Amino acid sequence: MPVTAQQVELLPLAIYTLIAVALILVLLVAAYYLGSGKHAGDKGIPYESGVVPTGGARHASQVPFYLIAIFFIVFDVEGAFIFTWATAWDLLGLSGMVHITVFITVLLLGLVWLWVKGGLEWGPPAAKRQVKVKNIQTLTS
Repeated sequence: MPVTAQQVELLPLAIYTLIAVALILVLLVAAYYLGSGKHAGDKGIPYESGVVPTGGARHASQVPFYLIAIFFIVFDVEGAFIFTWATAWDLLGLSGMVHITVFITVLLLGLVWLWVKGGLEWGPPAAKRQVKVKNIQTLTS
């Protein structure tokens, strides 16, 4: 059976895959034979850092943590798009410049909307802070 050009091009990929799989197997076998093999009772509990678990594992996290995580993901992915555009900006021409300008404008409008809605505020709202400052001023005077 004759070897085609496509098969020759895939040969380095096949060799790399075989080496990677072989390395994984060697490491798994080494871990199996070199490991202690002891099964302590502490390994069966959900949290084994020396602290005895109490209560349920379910607890409500504060919403700002989720919001900041979502905002980070959204704006981080957009950063990847902008870096990709920057590597090929000379090939894209005026059309690419218009598209990235619209893209960045939409991003900035989203950031402004987020800021106006208070999504970037970690502490209490500004009105509560003002009341707290006034209360502290009246106590100190």
